[in-house]
Amino acid sequence: MNKLTPLIEQRADPYIHKHVDGYYYFTASVPEYNGIELRRSKTIQGLKQATPVMVWRKPSQGNYSELIWAPELHHHNGVWYVYFAAAPSRKIKDGLFQHRMYALSCNSDNPLEGQWCFEGKVDPGIDHFCLDATTFYHNSQLYYLWAQKEPDVRGNSNLLLAPMSDPITLSGPAVRLSKPEYEWETRGFWVNEGPAVVFHGDRVFITYSASATDENYAMGLLWAQLDADLMNPNSWNKSPKPVLTSVPEHDIYGPGHNSFTVAEDGVTDLLVYHARTYTEIEGDPLWNPDRHTFVKALHWDQQGMPVFGNAAEGD
Repeated sequence: MNKLTPLIEQRADPYIHKHVDGYYYFTASVPEYNGIELRRSKTIQGLKQATPVMVWRKPSQGNYSELIWAPELHHHNGVWYVYFAAAPSRKIKDGLFQHRMYALSCNSDNPLEGQWCFEGKVDPGIDHFCLDATTFYHNSQLYYLWAQKEPDVRGNSNLLLAPMSDPITLSGPAVRLSKPEYEWETRGFWVNEGPAVVFHGDRVFITYSASATDENYAMGLLWAQLDADLMNPNSWNKSPKPVLTSVPEHDIYGPGHNSFTVAEDGVTDLLVYHARTYTEIEGDPLWNPDRHTFVKALHWDQQGMPVFGNAAEGD
C-alpha cells in the first residue's frame, strides 16, 4: 500500500482550482479562521512550498467578523470570486453557529496580487445557518449549491441547489437535494455539508460530508444524468453507504469536505480532502488545527461511477 501523506498540513476544507493560465490555485480554512488565504503553483506538489498570501482579512466586528470558514475560489466571466461563510460571533445560539454566506471579487489576472472587493452576503432566501457554497455550470446555467439549516427539518444542515442570475445573486427558489437520514450521516450531528461537483461521462456527481467533524466524518455521493432537470430532486440518486470513511489502522480519521481538480496530465481526476491523523484531541475540536489537506487520484469503473478507494491510500 502506498500510504498517503498530507499535501499541506493544517489546512481544512481544501479547494484547488486549475485555471486556464496553467496554475493551480489553492485556498482553505486557516487555523485562525481570520481571513482568506491563497497560494498558487504550476504543479499540485508545488502548492506545498508555495508562499501563501492573505488576500482578505476579517473586520474586527460586524456580521462577518468571526470564524471565516470553507472558502472556495471560482472564476466567472473573467472575474475571480471567493465564496465563504462567516459569523458575527464565536458563540453558539440555539445549538448552532450563526454563519451566513458571503462573496469577494477580484478583476486581476493573478488573484494573489489583485485588489479584492467585498461583495456582501449571498442571500439564499432562508435566514438561518448556512455555509459551504460552491458554484458550477450546467447547460450554460450557473448554479449555487450549499449547506443550509432548514427550521422544519431535523439536523444542522441539508444540501440545497438554486440557479443564479449572476455570480452573487440567486435567481430562483432553492430545492433540497439531500438531508441527513442514514446512520452514518447522523453520528454526533445530523449534517450534510461541504458539497463538491464533478462531471464524468453522462452524469453529474455531487459529493458531500456528513456527521460530526471527528473520526465519524465521512463522504456521501449523489448523482444525476446530464440531460436531467437538476432542479428536480427526483433527478438525483443517493448512495445509501458512504464513499470515503476513516481508516483507523492507518491513522486517517474523518476524511471529508472535499473538492475536485485535474492532474497535470489534464486527464486524471483528483480528489482533494482533509483528514486528521489522530483522535486524541485536547480541548475544543473547533480550535484543533490538525486537519490536513490530502490529494489522491479519483478512478472510474466500467459503469462510469467514481471509485474513491481508501482515504489512506494513494495510487
